Amino acid sequence: MLHSAEIEYDAATAISQGRRERQEDAVAADFPAGTGTGFAVLADGMGGHAAGDIASRIVVTEVFSELKLQAGDPAALEQAIGAVLQQAANGADACLGEYASHQPQARGMGATLLAPVLFCDRLYWISAGDSPLYLFREGRLIRLNADHSMASELDGLVAEGRMDAAEAASHPDRHCVTSVLTGAGIPRIDCRSVPVRLQAGDIVLAASDGLQFLPEAEIAAVLAAERLSPSARIGAVLMQRLEALDAPEQDNAALCVIKPFDPRARHPEPAPAPAPDLAQPAPPQTPAPRSRGGRRVVTLLASATWRAAPAASQTKTDAPV
Repeated sequence: MLHSAEIEYDAATAISQGRRERQEDAVAADFPAGTGTGFAVLADGMGGHAAGDIASRIVVTEVFSELKLQAGDPAALEQAIGAVLQQAANGADACLGEYASHQPQARGMGATLLAPVLFCDRLYWISAGDSPLYLFREGRLIRLNADHSMASELDGLVAEGRMDAAEAASHPDRHCVTSVLTGAGIPRIDCRSVPVRLQAGDIVLAASDGLQFLPEAEIAAVLAAERLSPSARIGAVLMQRLEALDAPEQDNAALCVIKPFDPRARHPEPAPAPAPDLAQPAPPQTPAPRSRGGRRVVTLLASATWRAAPAASQTKTDAPV
């Protein structure tokens, strides 16, 4: 077990341009030593020459600044974490809109958002888009946050028996995202305001979808093999695996590896612990592969499962853990 009064974090970020012409991912992390708190902010820009790289930097800068401003009082921040994260996301979205309104060439810019926030052994997050937040526990890789993508929607239809698996795998809109920050309101937000409790040996991995060129089984294998290694080593190995793929369509990839630990513990080996009871079921261990050809497109009302939803609808995963 982790003792919440004495938690420290080993955290590291890594970023790669892949085979793309420009770097449209951005990531920043802040885990001050001895505080037992910390956070990371990651954004995956889109829009190509419509300033996807600027969009991701705006989102990371705005959300990071808001969280840093509030971090001086961790108890108050945790008490209001849901509202603070929503406010930070909405502020970043407004900044995108303001920038695009004065830069015609930037119209159409956008970015995903993923921000895990930790208080001792308690993990919260906010996300919009398809950037995954993983928990590695006892050899199992669990996606924690919602996947706002057509791939997720299509796979859901297959699971319900409403679509053929081959049709879903080859769907022309499979690579589209269904919620991102564009400056015009955020269609869907996953904001965790009830914490996931971390256990000894857990590894938290926040990433852009460029990491998903690696199968989840391979990501899990790296984390299992390197579970006692520093976070910087784990991030480097994951990036090396991506490079070894030599995929011609390799997207930008950014990640943050976070390892909470009790500095008083003599034996860091994880004790058996059940997987968290999340508000949404864990995805299948062998999901259908995503189409990676070309750049992603923002699709706001692309799924038959929520066509009737308001454009600014939000979802929350707040079931107790």
